[in-house]
Amino acid sequence: MNTPPKPHLPVWVAIVALVLCGALVAVQSRINGELGRQLGDGFTAALISFGSGLVILVIALAFAPAGRRGLGRVRTALRDGELRWWYVCGGAAGAFLVLSQGLTAAVLGVALFTVAIVAGQTVSGLVFDRIGLGPGGKRLLTASRVVGAVLALIAVTWAVSAQLSGSVPLWMLVLPLIAGLGLGWQQAVNGRVRVSSGSALTATFLNFLVGTAVLLVLMAVHSAIVGWPTSLPTAPWLYLGGAIGCIFIGGSALLVRVTGVLVLGLATVAGQLLAALLLDVVAPADAHPVAWSTVAGTLLALVAVAVASIRWKRPVASTEG
Repeated sequence: MNTPPKPHLPVWVAIVALVLCGALVAVQSRINGELGRQLGDGFTAALISFGSGLVILVIALAFAPAGRRGLGRVRTALRDGELRWWYVCGGAAGAFLVLSQGLTAAVLGVALFTVAIVAGQTVSGLVFDRIGLGPGGKRLLTASRVVGAVLALIAVTWAVSAQLSGSVPLWMLVLPLIAGLGLGWQQAVNGRVRVSSGSALTATFLNFLVGTAVLLVLMAVHSAIVGWPTSLPTAPWLYLGGAIGCIFIGGSALLVRVTGVLVLGLATVAGQLLAALLLDVVAPADAHPVAWSTVAGTLLALVAVAVASIRWKRPVASTEG
């Protein structure tokens, strides 16, 4: 069995970078949430976020020959069957996440929605690493990885426990659970596209192209039913979500080969919890105080990442006797 070449970047450096990427996602969620609130339309806010990211990437491709050459490599890989067509559709998972937010997040609340997303993402990380969907090849289902995944689920549930409520229809957890599964798939296939193209910019561009196309259709249908927004907010910071998304998707596509899908997901979740905690302290969105369970759950999430990334070395057999 062929094993993938060892990455040159140390795993701990990749994990730190992914924690920072996860922190950016928490900032992006705050920005996009406020944009959706001011617009009164989450679908349009999501399209603006994806669309602005796509514009940034088109400009970047104009000045990056390597990214344009990557598009040619992807086209060749698709034609020769080295890359399946659905590998370039990772952006559709991001669009489905937005759809699940619009349909269930308001009813479930942010806490239950987050737990469902992380549960799906953790399971998909274990499965896709085991079957070798990501560019790093197959990764064994070791005890440390399983324990790390379980600790991550406990950490997120603990962190949001102060917000949990039993008065919601739990069957609605299915959509965000599927969205979480989709996130793991998105990270794995984007990593494959990055390897085939030789460019994280190419993989990020294709992700945003597909996601924007899907969201454009969803927004058109939604707006045709409920009406179109009549005005746009003027605060410039509300339009930074797309730029942040470019950094996250590009970083994930670049680093998934080093960490695998599971550790990538756990590291970004830990980063989201850390940034969300910091935002709640520095710039709270409501008057609720930070619960001690949020702090404890965030710290446990960091422990989960460390445990899942442990690589046990097999003992060297003795030559004596």
